[in-house]
Amino acid sequence: MSLDPRTPVLVGGGQINGHDGAEPVDLMAAAARAAAAEAGSERLLEQVDTVWVVRLLSWRYRDPGLLVAERVGAASSLRRTGYSGNGGSTPQVMVNAAAADILAGRADVVLIGGAESWRTRMKFSAAGERPVWTKQDESVLPAPIIVPDVPMEAESERRVGIDRPSYVYPLFDQARRISAGQSIADHAQEIGRLWSSFSRVAAGNPHAWVRKEYGPDELITPSPGNRMIASPYPKLLNSNNMVDQGAALLMCSVAKARELGIDPATWVFPHAGTEAHDTDAIAARGALDRSPAIRIGAREALAAAGLGIGDIEFIDIYSCFPSAVAVAAAEIGLPLDDPARPLTCTGGLTFAGGPWNNYSTHAIATVTTRLRENPGSYGLVTANSGYLTKHAFGIYGATPPAEPFARRDVQELVDAEPVATELVSYAGAARIESWTVVYGRDGLPEKAFVAAAPRDGERALAVVTGADDVAVLAAEDVAGRSVTIGEDGGAVLGCSN
Repeated sequence: MSLDPRTPVLVGGGQINGHDGAEPVDLMAAAARAAAAEAGSERLLEQVDTVWVVRLLSWRYRDPGLLVAERVGAASSLRRTGYSGNGGSTPQVMVNAAAADILAGRADVVLIGGAESWRTRMKFSAAGERPVWTKQDESVLPAPIIVPDVPMEAESERRVGIDRPSYVYPLFDQARRISAGQSIADHAQEIGRLWSSFSRVAAGNPHAWVRKEYGPDELITPSPGNRMIASPYPKLLNSNNMVDQGAALLMCSVAKARELGIDPATWVFPHAGTEAHDTDAIAARGALDRSPAIRIGAREALAAAGLGIGDIEFIDIYSCFPSAVAVAAAEIGLPLDDPARPLTCTGGLTFAGGPWNNYSTHAIATVTTRLRENPGSYGLVTANSGYLTKHAFGIYGATPPAEPFARRDVQELVDAEPVATELVSYAGAARIESWTVVYGRDGLPEKAFVAAAPRDGERALAVVTGADDVAVLAAEDVAGRSVTIGEDGGAVLGCSN
């Protein structure tokens, strides 16, 4: 088969766990050098013309891509840099964009990377200090934002104080349990088994931050080292951001790979990429346990690659919380418990590590390494931003695609799906669709958030602070129970059924 010389290939992926307090750009540079080593080309980094960096939270740089280029010896070849807003889908979006740019001749060698030194930064903060890391002066222009922030502040959420993922993803899992007709105990066992299987993968991943296999009961049972955060999720069912990690990907054209003498055995081909988003406001979702954007985005990516889900050997589903995995698996048509085809190649954000926006760079690097080790195989990476809001998908293969790489925005198809009416300032009676109880560090319940439907097709969010009602929400299955929402978004439970 004759290959178009502009065909994009992913020739190397590098991952670094930092334990010496290195700053983020140094972790990225180390990961880039590891990616070049995987590609087997010392000259590759010298010819990088594009550096795109995933948004950092642990330090502020004006143009981190410029610093990375300087550190890896690419300053003279560099033509452009880019930065992203916040969002975990960003790495896959960047790969989709880079593949399209290489195919169109807008780039020859692209470095995509990100890193966080969050664990080190928090140690400094605890001591009342700041690290002495690189500062770029105002003569350095800020890097252009090539992927914008994902909205995470709908008015219906601000009104009641739902302001973080650890409050929202439990609502999705509770809705999923109710829809499936599961008991609270059976549902807990299911998510415990799922996360235990992820920890098993992480235990065998040399780049994982936590390389320990946990049993299901150990994960779902609150303990001093596994305090409840928001039901049904103790700490070990939450993403682990307390890491120092970096990852980088190196992409180039087939022509450049040949010019540099990169062994074709290291080439992994992006076959297709898609992007789409569900409603920004969670109250407007058609159902809290579904994601049309995942269903349609994954389906269209596979179709563009000429593949079915049965053709995919290696999968990494974005895994900040169990509900993110379970909803995605249901939409894509994957079982949660197939030991022959785990839903992660890394071990997920709890165990492999969740370096804020950059987890999926690690996932892509891991999946593509597996593909290099298994000629003829295919991989799927899903990436997620916000509250299961914005999604990006990548189909990868160890063999060339039958058709040129295709990047598709499938939002028009998603927009045709039904949504709910978001009631921003509703006051009155409603029935409970889902809920989560938030716990303090002392292990006691503090408050609860409720998603409730006044009428079919409508949804309001509320907060419950009364101690007696919070205790009921913590102890009982209240699905379908009435609740009365006040003008301020506060709510009280009605009589039990």
